[in-house]
Amino acid sequence: MKIKCIAVDDEPLALELVAKFIDQTSFLSLEEKFDNAIQALGYLNQHDVDLVFLDIQMPDLSGMELARILDGKNSVKKPRIIFTTAYNQFAIEGYKVDALDYLLKPFSYEEFLKASTKAYQFFENFRNPNNEKKDPENQNDYIFLKVEYQLVKVMLKDITHVEAYKDYVKVHLLDKPNPLLSLTSMKNMEEILPKDKFMRIHRSFIINLEHIDSVSRNVVKIGNHQIAVSENYKEVFLEFMNKWMG
Repeated sequence: MKIKCIAVDDEPLALELVAKFIDQTSFLSLEEKFDNAIQALGYLNQHDVDLVFLDIQMPDLSGMELARILDGKNSVKKPRIIFTTAYNQFAIEGYKVDALDYLLKPFSYEEFLKASTKAYQFFENFRNPNNEKKDPENQNDYIFLKVEYQLVKVMLKDITHVEAYKDYVKVHLLDKPNPLLSLTSMKNMEEILPKDKFMRIHRSFIINLEHIDSVSRNVVKIGNHQIAVSENYKEVFLEFMNKWMG
C-alpha cells in the first residue's frame, strides 16, 4: 500500500527535509510539495491525496486554517494531516481538526517514521474495515524497522527479544539465525512495542512475554538465550510473574 502525500512548508530547508524523508519511506509517495497553503488547497481540490505534512505558521493562509477547511468537508476521502511545526502550543488545536500526529521541529527521521507508521496503520484499517473490529490497543500487529537502507515490516509475534548494541538494537526473531540490526534506541523500541506483550527487564533487553520458556533465579530463558532481570526492573517483572502464575 502506497500513501499519496503532499508536503507544505514556507521554509525551503524544512520543505526539502520533509520531501527527503518521504522519499526515504517505502510506503509513502510524494505527489507534490508547496511553499504556501493556498497553492496546496488548489491542488487538493483537484487531486486525491491521502496525507498532508503541513506546517502551521505560514503567511496568507496558515496551516491550521487549511486544516479547518479540509476538516469541514466532512468527506470520508478528505486527506489526513500530520502537522510539522516549531511551536508546541498548537497541539490541542491539532486534535480538534483530527490530525493524525504532530511533529515538533526539529525532528529526526526516526520521529518522522513513527508518525508515518501511525498514518500507515490508520489507512490500512480504513481500507480494511474488518481490522477495526479488533481491540484498538492491540490492532497493530507489526512495526516498521529501518534496516540498512530500507524499511522492513516485522510481525510482533515473531520478535523474541530486543537487545541493545552500541547505537543500534538487535531484534531477534523466531526461526531466524541472525537478528535484524536497526539504527534506533532501546527507549524508542520500548515506546513502540505494546506493553501488554513486551517488557523491559534489563537496560539492554526487552523481551516478548509470550516467548518466555522458563524463569529461574531472576534469569529468563527464551530459546537458547538466558537473560538476567536487572535490579531496576525486578519489581515490575515479579509483579507480572505473580499474575502469570495466578
